[in-house]
Amino acid sequence: MLETIFFAAGTAWLLYVSKDSLRVPRSHGFYRFFAWELMLVLIVLNMNGWYDAPMTIDQIICGMLMSASLLLAVLGYQSLRLFGRQDDNRNDGPLLVFEKTTVLVTQGIFRYIRHPMYSSLILLDGGLFMKKMSWTSGGIALVAFVLLLFATLAEEMENTRYFGAQYQEYMKRSKRFVPFLY
Repeated sequence: MLETIFFAAGTAWLLYVSKDSLRVPRSHGFYRFFAWELMLVLIVLNMNGWYDAPMTIDQIICGMLMSASLLLAVLGYQSLRLFGRQDDNRNDGPLLVFEKTTVLVTQGIFRYIRHPMYSSLILLDGGLFMKKMSWTSGGIALVAFVLLLFATLAEEMENTRYFGAQYQEYMKRSKRFVPFLY
């Protein structure tokens, strides 16, 4: 019962946050909503026994992935706020408030990777899988990962439309998710 209430409340919040994106299929927020929803499913599946056996190797890896996820999310958000010159009037697509930057951010964590927020979500997805591994959670985590890749590709197209050649140059000198690798 608690899981159902948590899932319904989480879904309601995700729908509210994503309402504009869901009206624009193929926008990065459209794919991101469904990835978020699948990660919510993983949370609900793992609710019972979340803290069982905290010192096993899979739980240690889970904790490391989730900690790295939080660090990347904080660094990405901080860089967008500090360097992005946000403008609530930017209306070139369904964007969340912190995404409405008018300056291409290439400082902070963005110096090393183009998508720290999606890297953060990918690490969170992996951490949620590691929390209680099963074929079911593995399949859900894999589909969420693919949706996050689609969201990233859609966001790169949106950024290219908005920032033009400047973003294309940035893509050539930065990695997508992992510094110096990919």
